[in-house]
This record gives sequence, structure tokens and C-alpha cells, in this order.
Amino acid sequence: MTQEAGQPAQAKMPRQIPYIIANEGCERFSFYGMRNILTPFLITSLLLSMPEQLRAGMAKEIFHTFVIGVYFFPLLGGWIADRFFGKYNTVFWLSLVYCAGHACLAIFENSRNGFFTGLFLIALGSGGIKPLVASFVGDQFDQSNRSLAQKVFDGFYWIINFGSFFASLLMPVFLKQFGASVAFGIPGLLMLIATIVFWSGRVRYVYVPLAPKDPHSFLNVVRTALSSATPGQDRNGFYVAVLGLVLAGGSLFLIPQIGIVAALCLALVMVLGCGGMGSWMQLERARSAHPDEAVDGVRAVLRVLVVFALVTPFWSLFDQKASTWVLQADLMTKPSWFQSAQMQALNPMLVMLLIPFNNLVLFPLLKRIGIELTALRRMGLGIAFSGLAWIVVGFMQLAIDHGDALTITWQILPYALLTFGEVLVSATGLEFAYSQAPLAMKGVIMSFWNLSVTIGNLWVLLANSSVKSDAVTAQIKTTGISVTAFQMFFFAGFALLAALLFALYARSYKMQNNYRTS
Repeated sequence: MTQEAGQPAQAKMPRQIPYIIANEGCERFSFYGMRNILTPFLITSLLLSMPEQLRAGMAKEIFHTFVIGVYFFPLLGGWIADRFFGKYNTVFWLSLVYCAGHACLAIFENSRNGFFTGLFLIALGSGGIKPLVASFVGDQFDQSNRSLAQKVFDGFYWIINFGSFFASLLMPVFLKQFGASVAFGIPGLLMLIATIVFWSGRVRYVYVPLAPKDPHSFLNVVRTALSSATPGQDRNGFYVAVLGLVLAGGSLFLIPQIGIVAALCLALVMVLGCGGMGSWMQLERARSAHPDEAVDGVRAVLRVLVVFALVTPFWSLFDQKASTWVLQADLMTKPSWFQSAQMQALNPMLVMLLIPFNNLVLFPLLKRIGIELTALRRMGLGIAFSGLAWIVVGFMQLAIDHGDALTITWQILPYALLTFGEVLVSATGLEFAYSQAPLAMKGVIMSFWNLSVTIGNLWVLLANSSVKSDAVTAQIKTTGISVTAFQMFFFAGFALLAALLFALYARSYKMQNNYRTS
């Protein structure tokens, strides 16, 4: 790789990076290969015993519940890696669990229990390794070559979409022509190859030692801040945190209405939100028991978590391209040989084009005319572009509802807008999350980045549950548009409001540089 002008002469690309990149390409093919045919398979095979009018809604619910699991288990993977086994060992063993999940999908195509067991194992394996692989990439760099890290993270994201493109294009065809065993078996084979490639680079990797148990860790500082009782000062922060526990308990009473997965996720949101707010209010009290750098580190993490929270609406919109947009595509005219799920291949194809275009053309051009797109500015713009994509999809749905025959090519425009937003949010967010995390919390903070996807899908489940109410449905009908179109415009507004709040918060955010020194 040639050096850029102004880049330090000693900056060299780590030789082990190709192993991790190749592993990620195969793993992403395996994941998106099964993920992108999941909704069509559920509707046409596994849920055939249900009444036809209920299948689409149930398939959508199962899909987003699965995605919630995929992006929840990073918390477990990050904790295990940071506290016990390290990133490499955790990734390797969970990859084997991942392979077992794929095997279950291929073997138990006609068994709900067996198939759902496979989905659970894939969620555990894929989710558990998700924050660690990206964090493991960052571990291969130090201050001498950190200038190359953003390029590698972009390349990392490019190879993700390289695998996703071919998986999205081919797996719907294999599902139709050869059946579920082959369509789910091929991704399993790719996951096995990914595991072998990752194992092959074991002698070249940089292994960052596990951080010793720290009495001044994030949780210890937070516990001290919340439990400290200073004479003459209120304990409002503590009461806010307790309120979060009460609201979390109350969320469990919603299980009959929204399901156990959504209720548990909502409870987690209450604990994290109120606990974080309460900690922020009383954090200065922890300075009596902890050094200033530990307390300042906790405050920095809490600032990052606010950024992550404001990104969650983007994931609400983005992940519905594999559910809501596929269901809309079913209602559009298309060639007989073309499957609705294949439209998703447009997303990774555009990503592979946009990443080099942005880095080589758009961003340098904007910089020359005096516009600097910082990481936070990119992410805020990305959220806004996702909202614009859903405005377009909403108007398309209105046309379909009024009987207009739209061809599937109309979906190219919203896919382009959503993908541009994705590149600005997700590719940037990977490096942002790593760079802002204190050294002892790389795995965990990357887990919280992935948790933002879980919460984004939680908003989808809650929105879907709300429209099951007759009162809500009747109210929507007074607007003169269908429930589907109403939800599309709702999510568009949700994202645009989040983009505005993100821009306001970003103005006061102070960037950190938490790469290792050697």
C-alpha cells in the first residue's frame, strides 16, 4: 500500500490484517446469506400452518427478534473477552457455536424448535464475536500507525458488504431452486471457512493483555457515585437510578402485549438510561474514592453512550430493509425470475462504490472548499439520509395502496439514500466507538455500539405491537392512509428528529484519542 502525503514514514500496515479481513468477508457472507432469506423462508415454509394474513406480521416479528438477539449478545461476548479469555479465544470458540447454528438451520428446515434453536445459536455466536472482531482490528494498531486505522476500518466495512452482496444476490435463488437445506447450508460452509482463516493467523496477531481487575473500573466508579451520601447534598441521581429499576420491573408486565424479548430489552433500556443519567448527576462525588482519570473516563464513556442512543433510530430504519421493504417489494411488479429479497444486494453493492467514492472524491472535495466532515457530522447526516429514504418509501406505499402498479426499480432511490446514510453512520461509527473507548473497555464499549442496533430493533417491535391495538388502528385510519404507510412516515419523522438532536449534542462533544501507545 502506498503512503499518503504527510503520513509518517514509519507507519506500516500490520501483516496480520488480511487474515482478519478475509475472516470477516466469509463470516458476513454466512450471516447475510441466511439473514436475507429468513423473512421469505418463514412466510413460504415454516409459518404455513398460520393463517395467511398473519404470516407477514409474524415473520417480521421473528426477524426483528432475531436481530435483537444478534446485537444483544455482544454484551456477553465483550464481557467474557475483557474479563476472562481475551478477544482471540472468545472469537474462535463462539465461531464454532456459530457454525453449529448454521447446521441446525440446514438440518431442521421443517422443525420449528430445531430451526429456532439454530437462530439462537447464530445470534449467540454472531453477536458474541461482533464487537470483538472490530476491536481486535483496532488492537493491531498503535500510535505509530493509527493513521491507517480508519482506512482499515473502511476496508473492513467494504469486505463486509462484499460478502453481503453475493449472499443477497445468490441465496434467494438457491432457496427457490434447491430448497432451504442448501440455501442455509452454504452460509454454514462459509462460516466454517471463516473460522479456519481466523485460526490460521494466530501466530501473527497482536494480543493485548487482559486488564487486571481494577478497583477504579467503570462499574466501580458508577457504584461509588450512586451510593455516596454527602451531608447537605441531595441524592437525586440515586433516585433516578432506582426509578430505572422500578420502570424495568414494570416493563416485564408488558410481556403479554409486546412479547418477552421486547419486554426484556425495554427493561434494559430503562436501567441503562436512568442509571446513566443518575450517575452523571452524582459523578463528582466519586472523586473522593477514585482518581480523577477514572472519574473523567466514566464521564467520557457516558458521553459516548449518549451518541450511541441517538443513533438507535437509524437502526430502526436500516434493518427494516430486510423485512418491511421486502414485503413492499412483494407488492411491486418485477420479472418472474427476480426474487424480492434479491433487491437487498443493491445495498452492499452501493456500499462498495460509496466508500471509495467518499474517501477519494467527495470528502477531499468538501475539505478543499472548507467543509470538514468530522466523524460526528458524518453520523448525524447519515441518520438524516435514512429519514429521507423512508419518506420516499412512504410515498411509494401510498401509490401502491391506491392501486398504482409500481415496478421494483422504484426501490433503487430509497436504497441509495439509505445506503449513503449507512456508510456515514456505520463505517464511521466503528472507528469512532473504538477510538473513544478507554483502553480497559474496548470490548465492552464496542458491545454498547452493537447494543444500539438491538434498541433500534426494539423500537420496531414496539411500533408493530402498537398497531395491533384496535384503538390505534382506528386512529390511523382517520388519517386516510394505510397502517403500513403511516408507520413508514412515522419512522421517517423519528429519524429526522434524532438527526436534529444528534447535531445539537455533537456541537459540545469533545473527541478522545484512546489508541494504545505501543
